[in-house]
Amino acid sequence: MNILKKPFRKLKLGHSSSGDSVPKKVDTDSAASSVNGVGTPTNGHSNGNGNALAGSDVDSRRQSREIINAERERRSLDKQRVKAEAKKRETMARIEDEKFLEEGPADMTKLYKPFSMNMSKDRTNEPRILFKDLDFEKMDGELISFRARIHTLRRLSAKLVFIVFRQQTMTIQGVLQSFNPIEELQKENKGTITEQMVRSVEHYPSETIVVVHAKLRKAVKKVKNATIHDYELDVIEVHKVGDLTEHVPFTVYDAENINRDRDDIEDDEDAESSLYPSASDTPKGADTPRDSTPKFSTPRSSTDMIRASTDIIRRSTIGRGSVDKSRTSMDVFGARSQRSLPQRVRLNNRIVDLRTGPSQAIFRIQSGICNLFRTYLDDQGFIEIHTPKLQGGATESGASVFELNYFGRPAFLAQSPQLAKQMAIASDFERVYEVGPVFRAEDSNTPRHLTEYTGLDLEMALEEHYHEALDIIDGMFKNLWKGIYTRYQKEIDLISEFYPQERVMWLEETPRIKFADGVKLLIEEGWVDEEGNPPKDTEDLATRAEIRLGAIVREKYNTDYYILDKFPASARPFYTMPDPSDNRYTNSFDIFMRGQEILSGGQRIHDAKFLEKNLKAKGIHPDTMTEYLEGFRWGAPPHAGCGIGLERLTYLFLNLGNIRLASMFPRDPKSLPAQPPRLALRHEEASTTNPPWEQKDYEELSEDSADANGVVESRHEYQPLEKLIANYGDAANTSWLDTRYKVWRHQSTGAAQGYVVHNNYAIAVGEPLCAKSQVPQMVSGFLQFLKEEHKELKPLWMIAGPQIEEYLGEKFLWRTLGCIAEERTDPRNNPASKDKDLARKIRHAEAEGMKEIDLPFGEPVPEDLMQKIDARVEDWKKGRKGTQVHLTEIRPWVDQQHRRYSYSQGPDGTIHAICVLHQLSAQNGYQVKFSLEFPNAPSGTIESLILHSLRSVAAADPECKQVTFGTGAMPTLEGGRNMGKTKTKALRKAYEGINKQFKLTNKSEFREKMGVRNEPVYVCYPRGGLGAGGIRAIMGFLEDEG
Repeated sequence: MNILKKPFRKLKLGHSSSGDSVPKKVDTDSAASSVNGVGTPTNGHSNGNGNALAGSDVDSRRQSREIINAERERRSLDKQRVKAEAKKRETMARIEDEKFLEEGPADMTKLYKPFSMNMSKDRTNEPRILFKDLDFEKMDGELISFRARIHTLRRLSAKLVFIVFRQQTMTIQGVLQSFNPIEELQKENKGTITEQMVRSVEHYPSETIVVVHAKLRKAVKKVKNATIHDYELDVIEVHKVGDLTEHVPFTVYDAENINRDRDDIEDDEDAESSLYPSASDTPKGADTPRDSTPKFSTPRSSTDMIRASTDIIRRSTIGRGSVDKSRTSMDVFGARSQRSLPQRVRLNNRIVDLRTGPSQAIFRIQSGICNLFRTYLDDQGFIEIHTPKLQGGATESGASVFELNYFGRPAFLAQSPQLAKQMAIASDFERVYEVGPVFRAEDSNTPRHLTEYTGLDLEMALEEHYHEALDIIDGMFKNLWKGIYTRYQKEIDLISEFYPQERVMWLEETPRIKFADGVKLLIEEGWVDEEGNPPKDTEDLATRAEIRLGAIVREKYNTDYYILDKFPASARPFYTMPDPSDNRYTNSFDIFMRGQEILSGGQRIHDAKFLEKNLKAKGIHPDTMTEYLEGFRWGAPPHAGCGIGLERLTYLFLNLGNIRLASMFPRDPKSLPAQPPRLALRHEEASTTNPPWEQKDYEELSEDSADANGVVESRHEYQPLEKLIANYGDAANTSWLDTRYKVWRHQSTGAAQGYVVHNNYAIAVGEPLCAKSQVPQMVSGFLQFLKEEHKELKPLWMIAGPQIEEYLGEKFLWRTLGCIAEERTDPRNNPASKDKDLARKIRHAEAEGMKEIDLPFGEPVPEDLMQKIDARVEDWKKGRKGTQVHLTEIRPWVDQQHRRYSYSQGPDGTIHAICVLHQLSAQNGYQVKFSLEFPNAPSGTIESLILHSLRSVAAADPECKQVTFGTGAMPTLEGGRNMGKTKTKALRKAYEGINKQFKLTNKSEFREKMGVRNEPVYVCYPRGGLGAGGIRAIMGFLEDEG
C-alpha cells in the first residue's frame, strides 16, 4: 500500500491547490435549485439519497486510477530495465574475465589458471601440507602449498575477497586482495594478483577443490568463522582442480554454521570491515604478540548449541554485497525461510553430509572403536578371521534372511558369522574375532535398525564357565570407553555442538542382573505395556521395557552400562545352551548402554546330538547345515561368544538419535529403489544419455580441443525439442512448443525443461525431457539456473509426476499437493459398448452422414485443408463464452511430423470437427492435443471422431497402449509432502472456489465417457512460495478470456 500513498497524496494536493487558485463560476440555475434543496445538477449524477456527485469528481477519480496504474506500470518497467541492465553487465563482465583468463598475459593469469584434468602425466613432488600438521608459531611468515575445498567465500569489494579453506574438520581463512602488493611476487616477478583474478575466484562455488599457495601470518583479530582462529593466509595463487558439474543441495558451511550466534556474525563483519576498509587502503599487519599455540575449535564454540538429531539451519547473512548467493547451495528456494535441515535431506545427500565436521568426527570415532576392539582382543590371544557371507542355510531362522540365486541353487546372505565362528572353534583356533558385514531382512523402519550393518563378533573356547567369556567382553567394553575418551575428546567436543553429549557412566564392577530380577524391577515400578500388561519373565522385553529398565538401573546403580544375564529360551536361537538348573532360561546375556541393547551373547551347544535335537525343535532340517554340524560330530570344545552392532554402538555412545547417522551409506528397507526401465527411443539421434555430439570416438578428441580444465568445449546444436518430446515427453511437454514458453537446456546432455514467467513467478510445467535416471540432475540444474538468472522470481512446479514430487519434497523440502491428474485411456477399448448415451450420440452422428477422414501420418497437411480448418477454428473461437482455462494455444499445425490428424465432414463437405493426436514417448503413447467441435455440428460428432481416432492409432501403432487427454482437475485438493493440516485446509477452500468459478471438472466429466483413468500429478512449491499470489499467478497463466 505504501507505493500508492504518494500518487494519492499528489492527487489530493493537486485538487486542493486548484480549488484555491481558480475562481468558481456561479450558475444561477443551480444556485437557485440549491436554495430550494430539490435541484439536480445539470451535468451530474444522483447518489440515490437526493445528494448529487459532480461529473468532474467522477472524472477526477477515473483520472486518479489511470495515473496510479500508469505509475505502477512505469515503476515495473523501470525495475525490469534496471534488472536486465545489471544482468547484462554481470554477464559481459563474466565473459570478459573468462576471455582474459584464456588470452591475457601469462604473468597476469598464471596465478589462477585452472589445472587441467589430473591424468598422472607428471610427478613434481611439490610439497603440500595438511592443516593438522601446521606448526603455526614456527611457520609464521612462510609460504605454504595445500589442496583444500572452498568452504565459503565472501566478497568485500572488487579487490578483496575472503575465502575459508577446508580440509576435513579444519578450516582456515584466506585473504585474496589485488590492492596490496605481495613482497614475494615482486621479488621473484612471479606474477600479479589482478582484479580479474579476484573476480574469477569470487565466483567459485562452495565445495570447489583448489590448490593454493599462500603466506601464513598472524591474524590481526580473532577469526570466528574458521576453526583456526589466530592465524590466516595471504593468498597468492588459487588453481581450480575441477569443476562442479552440479551444484550441491546444501553446503557444508550452511550445515556447520546453522547455529552460529548472531553476535559472532556481526563481530566478524565489523572486524573485517575495519581491517579492510576499502580497496584504496592497504591493510596493515598488526605486530601482535604471538601465542604459544593456536586455538583450535569450531565456528560455534561461543554458543550453546545443544541439538537433537535434527539440525537447525540458517543461511548466513554476512555481507549484503556478497557473491555468496551465487555459489552456495541448491537449496535456494526452500532454505531462505527455513530453519531446519531434516535428517532425510542430509541422508538423501549423503556425500555432502559426510563432508561436515560432525560426520567426519563420527567416523573417526567409529574407526577408533574398531581399532580398540581389535587391539584389546589381540592382547587376549584372539586372532582375526574372515568368514564367507554366502550360506546354504539360514543361521537362526529363514524368516529374516536375504535369499538369492546361487547358480540356480538357493543361497542366503549371512545373518551373522555365527556358524563360521563356531566352526573355527571346532577347528581348534580357540579364540577368534571378526569385523564384517551382517545382513538382516527385517522390514523395520525405525531409528535403531538397518538391513546391513557391521558386526563385531568374537568366539572363544571355555574351560569351566561361560562367564569366562563375559569377563573378557566386559573388560573389552571398559577399555573401549576409556580409549575413546582419551583419544577422541576433540571429535566428541565437535559432535557435542550438534548432539547433546553426556559421558557414559560405568562402574568398576559392572552390575550383572538376572533376567527374572530385571523383570521384577519393572513390575515393582508398575511398568505395563500399551495394552496394560506387566512384563513376563519367560518372554523377551519390548524396546520400551528395555529403556525403562535402563532408567531404573541408572537410578539404582548410577551406571549407564550393565549386563542382563540368563535370558529366557523363547528369546534365543537353537544353538544357545540352556540353564542347567531351569531349562526355561539359557546361559546367555545381553549388555545394555543408555537403556538399549548393544550386545547379545552366550554359551553355545557343543554336543552334536543335543544340537541336532534343538535344530529339529526349531523347525530347521539338519540336512541344510551339514557342514556346520560336521564340526560338532567330529568333536568341539565348550565355547561362548557374542555379536556387537558397530553402528548401534556408535550412535548410542554418541547419542546421535538415529543409527543411520552412524552408517556411512545406510541400508534400510527403503534403500535401493527400483530403477526405471530404459525404453526404446523414437529418435536415437536425439538421446540425452548419448547426445549426438558425444557419439564420436574418444580418440577423435584431441588435447588441443580441451580447455584449461581438460573439458572439451561444447559447440553443438541441441537436439530438436520436437524429437525430445517424441522420445521422453508426456502431454504437458507438448505445450512447450507455444511461443509463450521458455525452454531451458542442460548444457552437457541437451535435456530440456519448459517454464513460463508470470507475475514474479517462474512456473515450470511438466517433467524434464530426459531419461528417468537424469531427472535429479535436471531438476537441480534447472533450479540453479532460476537462482542465477531469475533471482527475483519465485519457483512453482506444475504437473509434476511422482518422481519429481518425491525429489522436490524429500531433497529440497518443497511442499506438494494434488488437485490434478493425467487422464489416460486404452485406445484398444471401446467405451461406447458400456455407455448407452455415448452409443446413442455416435449413432446420431452416423445418421447425419458424418464421415471421419484420416490424413497420412508424418506428411504435410495440404494448404487448402489448413485454411478451411483455420476458418472453422475462428468460428469456434467466436462462439466461446466466459473464461477458459488451458495450458496451450490453439495451434494445430505445429510439429506436423509427430501429429495424426482426423476430421469429420458432413455430406455437403462442411468440416464439423477436428481431432489432433500428438505423438509422445513410447511409454506414454499419444495425446489428444486438440478435439474441437465446430458450431452447428450434429450431436455426437466430436464423440464419434475421438473414438475413431483412438481406433485408428491402435491399428496403426500396435505398441501404443495408452492415449492421454492431458491433465484434468480433481474434485478436491489433497495435501502431499511437508503440508500441515491448516495449510491444506486453506488451500482446499481456495481451490473449491476456483473450481466452482471456472468449472474445472467439466472437461473431466466429458473425458470419463471416453473411459479415462486418472494418474495423479502434483503442484510443488517451496515454503512460502504459494499463497494467494501464487494461486493468482497460476490462474493468470492458465486463463484466456473468450
